Amino acid sequence: MSSSQNNYDTISLFDVDEDCSCVRSSGTKLEVVKLNYESAESVTWQDLFSGFDSLYAITFSSGVNFVYKLLGMVDYAEIIFGCEAVLSYTLQEIMAYQDKLIERMRDNISESQSQLLSRMDNGSVKFYVSRTKLSHEKLYLLAAEDGRKRVIMGSANMSYNAFGGIQRENICYIDGDKAYDWYMGSFSELRECSSDAIKRSALERADLNENIDELPVAGTIKANKVLVIEPVKENTEEVKFVLDTHKLAGTLTPMLPKADKKTGKLTVVSDTIVKLRRQLISEATKEKELRSEYPQLVIDAFQGTAALNADLLDLNPDREAVEQDVSLFLKYMEGYSKFHGDYVGMQYRYFEFANWFFCTPFMGVMRDMAARYDQNRLPYPVFGLVYGQSKAGKTSFLETLLKMMIGQKPKVSAPDFTRSSIESLKRTVQGAPIIVDDLTNTRFSQHAIETIKNDDFGVSEHLINYSAVVISANEDVKAVAPEVIRRTVICRVEAGLTNTEVMKSNVVRSVQQKIGTAFYREYLRRMLALIPDLLDALKADNDDNTPDILKCSSEVICEIIGEYTDEMPEYVRRLSLDNYFSEQVTGKYAIKTVQNAWKTSRKSFVISPRNNELRYNAGATYEADRLMKELPETLEAHKSREWVVMNLDEARHFFEINFKKPLFPW
Repeated sequence: MSSSQNNYDTISLFDVDEDCSCVRSSGTKLEVVKLNYESAESVTWQDLFSGFDSLYAITFSSGVNFVYKLLGMVDYAEIIFGCEAVLSYTLQEIMAYQDKLIERMRDNISESQSQLLSRMDNGSVKFYVSRTKLSHEKLYLLAAEDGRKRVIMGSANMSYNAFGGIQRENICYIDGDKAYDWYMGSFSELRECSSDAIKRSALERADLNENIDELPVAGTIKANKVLVIEPVKENTEEVKFVLDTHKLAGTLTPMLPKADKKTGKLTVVSDTIVKLRRQLISEATKEKELRSEYPQLVIDAFQGTAALNADLLDLNPDREAVEQDVSLFLKYMEGYSKFHGDYVGMQYRYFEFANWFFCTPFMGVMRDMAARYDQNRLPYPVFGLVYGQSKAGKTSFLETLLKMMIGQKPKVSAPDFTRSSIESLKRTVQGAPIIVDDLTNTRFSQHAIETIKNDDFGVSEHLINYSAVVISANEDVKAVAPEVIRRTVICRVEAGLTNTEVMKSNVVRSVQQKIGTAFYREYLRRMLALIPDLLDALKADNDDNTPDILKCSSEVICEIIGEYTDEMPEYVRRLSLDNYFSEQVTGKYAIKTVQNAWKTSRKSFVISPRNNELRYNAGATYEADRLMKELPETLEAHKSREWVVMNLDEARHFFEINFKKPLFPW
């Protein structure tokens, strides 16, 4: 055994051993077969192939029934199937093609053709599937026991269409040993260097499910221990061209008349083109308006790219531009120090919300990977709620964040918010968060709750680029259900400006006019470097270590701001999932309400240490309802009219109050 075999052979699609003759370096001269023209004949495909005992073939598109028919004419056959599509030959493309090829072969094995499986068992029929496109040949090598040999080549694939005279083909053949031996070398190169054997077990049950290990490429990996995949980068533009063509054809389909059901023929008249032109102009106008109102930000976590309205973003922005954006963002946040109320808490909450907001374009791919590997999707929320008193700068804050992301600030008016309209927008917009401004409590209850609880959006379709939804509301959104709280990043603000202060303030307008997207593009570049590891972590079966993308996002933001400022504000800090969804965060309103009541109205409480029970009079049934929604299960809370009854020991821990009876109750 050679030393390379002792270290396990590494098979590469292109970086193969030097002694493998299938290697072709750039600039290598083409091998061209020089032929002499003798004559042209009219023959049937049976005449062309009959009279031989063995067949070696390379075909890139095939009619499976024709293949089986041809096999019946020879005693021994080896066939290499290649892919007719333009591919980059990534592992996922190789697996997908092999799965579909085998499915097609399997579907066409009838009872009368069941002897094929027996022939695979005794070795008289061997199938291979190419995992590269090193060969574009359509090649058929025929040999007979009496020494006759024939080579058939040209443009014809192994199908009735090609060999039945249905379509035009260039078909040539040469008889004799010389041509046969030369072309056999070409066949052997492809078989040995870049093909996977299709075993009987693969033909019977291989699939992209529990039998993925039966795929031919899996067999090669198992036999050789290692398989190095190097995609064909040169095919990127061709692949994009093919995909764009299919996409465009799909767009045209509903606009065109249907073909005749019986004949399948489509009759096109001049009026057809006139109508199509009119409809295309109308659709283009609608799309232009939609793109203008709702830009598409598409993040490709696997390729490490980002595009806005199909234009790739420069993820290496100028340092001076990043510095300016950082300065303007901090200036904007510092403006909250002039607000009345808990402006410090507002800065902390707004920074937390900004961290999630910037991170939302990655949530789709994280949720999809979580769904694929049966992991929890809750750590990757796609809904946000900003609410509280009026004149708290909620709308301008969201507009500023969106301006930093995409350079625009679109939003949806509250009356347009319904579950169907939002889900339609999520499919169209992609990436950039959809802002629903000034939603009333009634409309929130009627439409938002069901929308948020629909946690399966995009899962079955494996959507990875869809928008998060951000709702702003001036009034308190009362009695938010726990299942909504668990799925929503909530930011409640308790500070604001007076009417005249709002009129006089020019900070918002100044920042929004000057701030650009450099900060966010720098953020995207750094986040894209981290996402592959987060996705890999989701594939691991580790219940105790959920990948925390919000933590990673905050670390990136802190790094960027830290590089461009000498003094980091306290609210700019590293965060984690606990900052968004711990019981102390989701129950913040309940905690504050009970703590204030304990300070100002002890008579609202009834404490029973003997029964380990705490009773609190919320003053109204709806207030008791609201508290109940925010209390964790550990409190074992239940309601009786306006009274909320809780476990005393757990309440002491949750509210951070001792809840002792006063010595002198009077």
